[in-house]
Amino acid sequence: MNKQYYIETFGCQMNEYDSEKISGLLNSQGYLETTDKEEADLVIFNTCLIRENAENKLYGKLGAVKKLKLDHPEKIIAVCGCIPQNQEIRENILKRYPFIDLVFGTNTYDQLPELLYDLTRNKRKIIAIAENSTNLEEAVPKTRKFSHKAFVNIMYGCNNFCSYCVVPFTRGRERSRSTSDIVNEVRALAQNGYQEVTLLGQNVNSYGNDLPNNYYFPDLLRELNNIEEIGRIRFISSHPKDVNQDFIEAIKTSDKVCNQLHLPVQSGSTKVLKEMNRKYTKRQYLDFISDLRRNIPDISISTDVIVGFPGETNDDFDETIDLIKKVRFDSAFTFLYSIRPGTSAGKREDQIPEHVKQQRFERLLSTLYPIFEEKNLQHVGEEHIVLVDDISKNKSEYLTGRTEGNKLVHFKGSKQLIGKLAPVRITHAKTWYMEGILI
Repeated sequence: MNKQYYIETFGCQMNEYDSEKISGLLNSQGYLETTDKEEADLVIFNTCLIRENAENKLYGKLGAVKKLKLDHPEKIIAVCGCIPQNQEIRENILKRYPFIDLVFGTNTYDQLPELLYDLTRNKRKIIAIAENSTNLEEAVPKTRKFSHKAFVNIMYGCNNFCSYCVVPFTRGRERSRSTSDIVNEVRALAQNGYQEVTLLGQNVNSYGNDLPNNYYFPDLLRELNNIEEIGRIRFISSHPKDVNQDFIEAIKTSDKVCNQLHLPVQSGSTKVLKEMNRKYTKRQYLDFISDLRRNIPDISISTDVIVGFPGETNDDFDETIDLIKKVRFDSAFTFLYSIRPGTSAGKREDQIPEHVKQQRFERLLSTLYPIFEEKNLQHVGEEHIVLVDDISKNKSEYLTGRTEGNKLVHFKGSKQLIGKLAPVRITHAKTWYMEGILI
């Protein structure tokens, strides 16, 4: 009989993409995926270390699976992703949860079939960690979550070393994928009916900096735009310090590149931005936004904001609120600062008390949410092309999908439209979504 595997993924789209590769590798070995941990012969937790709550979530999952392992000792429990890349946390997890059988990191998932073979043959715990992706095999099978849209990784790692972030320590240094490999992957997806691709990288704007032929991210966007069958091209994430005119021009002139940009600001205080090692000022960020909107008036802009960075004063936080009111983002991911292992910010003694963080966080949300709703209300009466993703989770008679600007839209329609582009007129708008009617 085919063995079954269960995989649970925490964190960013890069982790989701890695899970698609892990699933593809397991499926190629004859495994079948299950949504029931109790049925699975292999249970995998693909982890995230960028926020403390993601780390704590893993501990809860491992605690819950302990009895399952005791009752079924032949079941394989595996932990992979970013958390194992940190030696101190990895050793602590193995000490607290000795029943874990397999640990592998962000740069060794391609070895999974071999690791499982060694594990079952030698009946001993396996740990496979590599600091960088230099030897990572990219040409592995993938089991895509959707049949109409897909993630495509264009680079690995990060060189920015923001003072709060563990990514350079968990993903290693920046390495661009071969341009021909990326183009071939996108072309193959397009020829197999995929409507949309999302290009992934910790900082996509750094693509090509390590390549020898003066070929950079705007060049890649233009080349992918020439693939006839593809409908939409998205990308995440961009770093404000790398926004330039060529980048803006590539978005503006490439008709398949969505007029949508995720541009993490993190703080509106120039002092805090310097201490974060973000390499831009508040004024420069506002200038980036001004240039973008002057060239692409209908662009949708989202961001990340961290509240309570060490040493953040009330005046610093007021600067963040001021920036938000000036930019008027379409959406935002918001976070309470948490200490991450090995980061310089985590070693500072001027940590902000939790109750102060929470007060500021509530003020942040009360500023953002009305803006989100107002931005959505501006689309009422407009017609938008929606890429239909699925049936709505809340209303079975509704479909759900996203506009070019990444706005979530619900509307009534046949499930035959799933995976297709559909014209929808917006009739209502809320903070987080819009509703419309099929044209």
